Amino acid sequence: MKKIILLSFAFLVSAISPVLAGSCGDDAKSALRNAYPNFAFKEVNPSPIDALCEVVSEKNTLYFAPTSGHLVFGEIWSKEGKNITAERQGERTAQALAALPLAKAVKIGSGSDTVIEITDPDCPYCRKGSEYFAGKQGITRYVFFLPLDRLHPSAARKAEFVLASTDQATAYEQVMKGVYDQSPLPEFTPNGLLAEHRKIVAGMQISSTPRYFINGKAVAGFNAEQIDSMLHHTPEPVVSGAN
Repeated sequence: MKKIILLSFAFLVSAISPVLAGSCGDDAKSALRNAYPNFAFKEVNPSPIDALCEVVSEKNTLYFAPTSGHLVFGEIWSKEGKNITAERQGERTAQALAALPLAKAVKIGSGSDTVIEITDPDCPYCRKGSEYFAGKQGITRYVFFLPLDRLHPSAARKAEFVLASTDQATAYEQVMKGVYDQSPLPEFTPNGLLAEHRKIVAGMQISSTPRYFINGKAVAGFNAEQIDSMLHHTPEPVVSGAN
């Protein structure tokens, strides 16, 4: 058996050079493929630590030591308290938002505030978020579905129903209000769009719900106070929570 050691911890970097260090080019990619032939990755980039390369996979950011062959799971922090891993993920998320195929999302409303919503039809805090936004004006919402199948086995079918509906916005509101929790969904033919939603969300390295991007800024979980502060109109008091 190949000797593989997987570590999980956070790095605290006491001194980071202005230029990300390390040799993380084609040789590092080849070493990573040779060491972990079944591991699919998207990018290999330099990291602030000479011995490590940043590796971006479909869902995670991790680190690879080309010399020893170790994969490292964790975060890199600077001595100033900056989470460098999170900052890099934020940069990639911003790029992903700019490239999102919004025409494939469920569009709800029209206004100057833009909200991109990653949701699960049976997630209780996703439903709280849906109720919150339904009471707001001046917002354009773009909804992508990420059913969490293990937690909510009926969620995928509900998402497929919404995406196959001729009036997606109305179908979304019905599902999020629980109209079909105890009664069967109307007959419909899935159109394959849910698989595209899953792929889009995975490309954003998102694996939990709800997740929001309010005018380009991320909010993890439903936090009404935080969301209010990012919207342009007058906030209203709403109970918040997270899933």
